[in-house]
Amino acid sequence: MNKILVTGGAGYIGSHTVVELIEAGYNPIIIDNLCNTSIQNLDGIEKVIGKKIKWHDVDCTDKIAVNKVFLEEGVIEGVIHFAAYKAVEESVRNPEKYYNNNLGSLEVLLQCMEDNKVKNIIFSSSCTVYGIPDILPVHENAAFKNAESPYGNTKQLCEKMLLDDACNSVALRYFN
Repeated sequence: MNKILVTGGAGYIGSHTVVELIEAGYNPIIIDNLCNTSIQNLDGIEKVIGKKIKWHDVDCTDKIAVNKVFLEEGVIEGVIHFAAYKAVEESVRNPEKYYNNNLGSLEVLLQCMEDNKVKNIIFSSSCTVYGIPDILPVHENAAFKNAESPYGNTKQLCEKMLLDDACNSVALRYFN
């Protein structure tokens, strides 16, 4: 069964993705330090799937700890990266927190992926990468405008990191 590493897998979107991965025949491995969620979400996943889920209590900015997960888990088919700080207002009050975490976690993941020969990543981005668009509705090929917040800027910078990396990547830009 193909292993998929899911960072932020105990969060709302991550936990639902983990359930769908299991139903699709994959073996999801969660990395989540529970800074934006709780252990109750992991319990909820286990209740839905009827078995224990593999979970590593690791901060994604800690390269040694993340690399240890890669080494411990063996062959990993790909990564889905949901782990990030996500509150626009908080990012304005504390931009350094957002830059350190959101950029740092992707940088660590890309390094560990390269070190462990993992080529595939799905990145949880945001519609904030478009800034204030010229035309609505926004098309996925629309140009990035100036970000309206540090949070939005971290998502733009992360997508640029992915474009510069040799991995196969997809960025999901959510609208709500």
